Amino acid sequence: MSNTIWNLDPTHSELTFKVKHLMISNVKGEFTKFNATIEGDTFENSKITATVDAASVFTNNTDRDGHLKSADFFEVETYPSLKFESTSITKEDEGEYTLIGELTIKGTTKTVELDVEFGGYMKYPYGNQKAGFSIEGKINRKDFGLNWNAALETGGVLVSDDVKITAEVQFAKTEA
Repeated sequence: MSNTIWNLDPTHSELTFKVKHLMISNVKGEFTKFNATIEGDTFENSKITATVDAASVFTNNTDRDGHLKSADFFEVETYPSLKFESTSITKEDEGEYTLIGELTIKGTTKTVELDVEFGGYMKYPYGNQKAGFSIEGKINRKDFGLNWNAALETGGVLVSDDVKITAEVQFAKTEA
């Protein structure tokens, strides 16, 4: 019996995040290099793994990107990647799932819960089958040692602790 493996199609996928800045608006960023696989014969019984290149963080501001790569945040020289490994996938409704897994950032691993919307399957014109997913979740950056902040003279902080994560991903099917 073959095991089905779905590999990320990076040209049709994005991994973004938003964090509240100055307590009044969100700043968006993304990771431009990441990979993921889904391994299993059914989605509910599969193993999902993802690796993100921490140095690929991009917020459209060179100084901010440099700060995010520094020891204040991702410390990319010591911790070059972020990792995710699923522990369970639960079907909540038609096309809606809860994905629970272990997220490792900066050497710290914590359990995270993500909402997954299955977009469906489609035969790609070039022959292979594709599957699409929208993923959302929220983490507290301080849980992972991303503690840098600055107090504002008006009260509050420069950067919120909560980080919203969003992924729009496509996978291509292969047989192992």
